[in-house]
Amino acid sequence: MIRDTSHQDQAIAAPTRRFPRRKVLLLAVGVALAAAGYGLLKNWSGSEQSISASRLRIGEVTRGTLIRDAAVNGRIVAAVSPTLYSTSTSTVELKVHAGDTVKKGQVLAVLESPDLTDELKKEQTLFNELQAEVARQQILARKQKLAAQREADTAEIERVSAMRTLQRYESVSTDGIIAKIDMQKAKDAVAAADIRARHTKQAAELEGDNVSLELKTKTAQMERQKLSLANAQRRVDELTVRAPVDGFIGTLSVANRSVVQANTPLMTLVDLSQLEVELEVPESYVNDLGLGMTAEIEVGGVKTKGKLSALSPEVVKNQVLARVRFDQQPEGLRQSQRVSARLLIDEKPNVLMVQRGPFVESEGGRYVYLLQDGVAVRTPVQLGATSVAAVEIVNGLKQGDKIVIAGTESFENAKRVSINK
Repeated sequence: MIRDTSHQDQAIAAPTRRFPRRKVLLLAVGVALAAAGYGLLKNWSGSEQSISASRLRIGEVTRGTLIRDAAVNGRIVAAVSPTLYSTSTSTVELKVHAGDTVKKGQVLAVLESPDLTDELKKEQTLFNELQAEVARQQILARKQKLAAQREADTAEIERVSAMRTLQRYESVSTDGIIAKIDMQKAKDAVAAADIRARHTKQAAELEGDNVSLELKTKTAQMERQKLSLANAQRRVDELTVRAPVDGFIGTLSVANRSVVQANTPLMTLVDLSQLEVELEVPESYVNDLGLGMTAEIEVGGVKTKGKLSALSPEVVKNQVLARVRFDQQPEGLRQSQRVSARLLIDEKPNVLMVQRGPFVESEGGRYVYLLQDGVAVRTPVQLGATSVAAVEIVNGLKQGDKIVIAGTESFENAKRVSINK
C-alpha cells in the first residue's frame, strides 16, 4: 500500500498585499490627466466650434507709447510746373520736343506776329521824333533866354548912362551952367531907365520860366513815349518763349507752325529740382491733419521725412489731396513715381495697446476674442486711437491679456471657440 504525500505538505502564510511604487506614480499621473481632461472637457462642452491655432494670429496687450499715424499712397509731382502761354495772336515755331531737357533762358519757341513788329516800329519812330523835338526845344530855350538877358543888360546899361548924366549935371548945377529944366530931364531919364531895367529883368525871368516849362512838357512827352516803346519792345521780346527754370518739357499743347490766339497754352515745363509728394488721404483722417505735420515717405526702399505743406479743400471719391514738401529731397526721383507715406498725427504715451489686425474691422472695434485656457471668449472692448501697427485699448482688457488679432472671420460671432494646438 502506497501512502499519499499529505504528510509532506506544509502550510505557508499568505504575503501582505503591496502596490509597487511605479504603479502609485502612474496612478497619480492618471488622476491629474483625468482632472485636466475634465477641465478641458468642461471648457469644450461650452464651445460652439473648434479652430486650429495655426490658422490664427495672437497678440498680447502691452503698455507703451502709441504713435497715431495714417498710411497713405501718393506720387512724386513737381512743386514748380509752369505752363507757358502765347502773348498774342501769332504763328508758333517750336524749338523743342516733349521730354527734352532744357536750361533756364533757353529758347523754347518763337511766335511770329507782324502786328506787334509793326507797332514796335511805329513806337520807335514816334520816340525818335519826340527826342529830336526835345533837342530842338532845348536850343530854342537857350536862344530865348539869351535874348531876354540881352534886353535886360541893355536896359541896365541905359540906366547906368542916365545916372552918370545926372551926376554930371548935379556937379555943375551950383555954378549956374546947366538950366534947371535940363536937370529935371536928366532926373526923368534916370527914373525911366530904372523902370525899364526892372521890368526887363522881370521879363527875362518870366521868359526863362516859360521856356523851361515848354522844355519840361516836351521831355515828359518823350518819357511817356519811351515807356510806350519799352512796352512794345517787351511784347516783341515775349514772342521769343524762353525757359523760366531748368527742367524738361512735360507736354506740348500745340503743333509746330500752328496759328494760336492770345493766352493759348503752348507747353508745360517741369522743374525736377523742386519735387513734392502728392498724397491721397482718406476723408476720415482730414479733421486730424494740419499744415506742418510730419510725414515719413518711403521711396524705393529709402525713408525720408517731410512736412505737410498744403491740403486740398475738395473731397474727391472720399479722398483729399495733400502736398508734402521734403526736408531734404532724395536723389534719383522721377515725375509721377509712386510712393508710400505715413502721416504722424499724434503721440500717446503710457497706454494699453495691441498689435493691429483684421479684428478691428471684422468686429467693428467693439469685440475681441480673449484667450482663456485654450478657449477664445468673445469679450466686449472699447478701442481708442489707431495707427498703422497698433490700436489703443481703452476698456475691456488688461496688460498681459492675449487676443486673436487675425483669423476671427471663421468664428461666425460665436461666444466661445476652442483653440486646438
